Order: sequence, then C-alpha cells, then structure tokens
Amino acid sequence: MSQATDGTMATDPFLAARKPLPGASTGRPERNDPRERRRRHMVELLAVCALALVPWTVVLGVTLPTDYRVHAWRTTWVGFDILLLIALGATAVLGRRRHRAVVIPALSSAVLLVCDAWFDVSLALGTPAVWASAALAVFVELPMAVFLFHRMYNLLRLQWTPLPPADTADRAGGCRTAVVEPEESP
Repeated sequence: MSQATDGTMATDPFLAARKPLPGASTGRPERNDPRERRRRHMVELLAVCALALVPWTVVLGVTLPTDYRVHAWRTTWVGFDILLLIALGATAVLGRRRHRAVVIPALSSAVLLVCDAWFDVSLALGTPAVWASAALAVFVELPMAVFLFHRMYNLLRLQWTPLPPADTADRAGGCRTAVVEPEESP
C-alpha cells in the first residue's frame, strides 16, 4: 500500500501517474498467449520431474548396493572426459569468436566439472586416492566451474538488459536495441 510522507494515503493523481499509459505493455504476457502457455507448461513439467525424483532417490538410496564391480570403467571415464573436452573446446572456440552461443557449452562445461569433482571424490572415498581427488576438486575443477558460472551469469545479464523507453529510441529509425553501450563523456 502506497502512502504519502505524512502518513496519509497517496492521492489519485499520484497513483494515476504510476499507471502504465493506455496501450503500453505492463511487461507481463497475456495468460492466453501461446508462448506464455508453453512456458507455463515447461515450468510445470520441470516441477513434476523434480518431485518425481524425490521418491526415486529414496528408492535408490535404500536398494542400491554399497559396493559394485563395474565392467566398463575405462570406457565410462574416458567417454566422460571426452565430453568435457568437447564442451571446453566449444567454449574456447565460441569465446574466441565472441559468439553469444558460448553460454551453452560454458554452462555445460561448468556442470560437467562439478560432476567430475563429485564422482572423483565420492568414488575415491576410503582409498588413499581420495586426497588427490579432493585436491583436484577444490583447487581446479570447482574453481573453474564457479568461474564459468559467474562469467556466463554476467554475459546473460548483459544480453538480457531491458530495452530503453521508447522516447530514447534511435531518432533516425525509431529502432530500439537491447544492447547496452557505455555512455560517452561530453
């Protein structure tokens, strides 16, 4: 509830000045907009999947053996490292080209680095190799993942900057862009 500085309710002209102009977008899509409906369905699907993972995780925690012999150990780890190599390589190539699609392989690389750290440490528990795995996770893999997450967050934040108001649009063509350019000093 909005109040004036003297504790009374704000006046109608004050509230009217804060309402959007007729025909102006409020920033919220219409409920029946197909894109909004798809977005809502995607969010609902993700929520159902997350909820379904809760009982599945409990079942796995209760039924999986604590010790298991793996037959394709080398293939699994080499394949995982090849996947990580491809993600890091794609991040480097797209980053070098300054392509905005760099976000996809960079975030994939960050997630794979976190997974690699988790599996290295958890699978080495109870062995002398746990210390090397923990050191690699703490000093290499996790800092690199945090760095990539941070850089991609900043890149996405810059890419999705709100458009300037219509009155500050380009006078020549009336074109509005979402790119934020540094201000020039007079």
